[in-house]
Amino acid sequence: MTAHGTRPLHDQTILITGATDGLGRALAHRLATQGATLILHGRNPAKGRALLTELHDRTGNDKLTFEQADFASIDQIRALADRLADRGRLDVLVNNAGIGVETTPRRSADGLELTFQVDYLATYMLSCLLTPLLARSATARAISGHPAPGRIVNVTSAGQAPLNFDDVLLERHWDGVQAYCQAKLAQIMLTYEHAELLRDHDVTVNALHPASYMPTKIVTHLFTVQSTLEEGVTNTARLVTDPALAEVTGTYFNRARPAQAQLQAYDTTARARLLEISRHLTGVPFPTAPEAHRVR
Repeated sequence: MTAHGTRPLHDQTILITGATDGLGRALAHRLATQGATLILHGRNPAKGRALLTELHDRTGNDKLTFEQADFASIDQIRALADRLADRGRLDVLVNNAGIGVETTPRRSADGLELTFQVDYLATYMLSCLLTPLLARSATARAISGHPAPGRIVNVTSAGQAPLNFDDVLLERHWDGVQAYCQAKLAQIMLTYEHAELLRDHDVTVNALHPASYMPTKIVTHLFTVQSTLEEGVTNTARLVTDPALAEVTGTYFNRARPAQAQLQAYDTTARARLLEISRHLTGVPFPTAPEAHRVR
């Protein structure tokens, strides 16, 4: 990856998934205040409309749009990616949407274990399907004389567990903690693979555990709050905006520091197997090197 500057935030288009609650909502407030063009995803249109009104009223930012998609549906994830591809530009993708530790097993609309689909497969699909757009946007910036890498930020967790490839969907034995922790490790495994693919295409890919047990709805129903939402927002926003991280890729951060993930994340055979399972479950292949020279 060649040396780059950092494009001003007010001249960036950023997609935040899971933006109507918790960390995503607070991050949207932070970035809207700084003038970014935001594409805000959620599954509830009423909450989306309310968020747009709130952000506009508080920040004066009118470069805000809402995109609805339920990540329990593979068709809706794909449709979201298709709509975004038609926009012609995307500088940053923040894969934040997810569910926490479930107390009872649930299936998606596609019959898959819900946590694996919402927390991991949605990240996989959007990352793969939006790779060409992110690469083209980076190339367009370079041609315009303002080179700056695109960024993908995968919001994961320090809670990680290795995948049992003989029972990834936990059909033989379901456990809510295992479901959550394996999905979060899968996000990190994807991060490492995607970063390698895009290393020479001006798009960085990193993952982070933003903070432990923030006061969000996926935490407070089961756990005691330990961190502030502000801490999580600051750590996540840093990966989106910090010029010092413009060329950092393929890194897992625990809060603000690079950290070691669970050991399976470094097993290239396991990562390849995960990508093949992901392709089989979603119908979306892991991309080959993007044609970054094509400018829309």
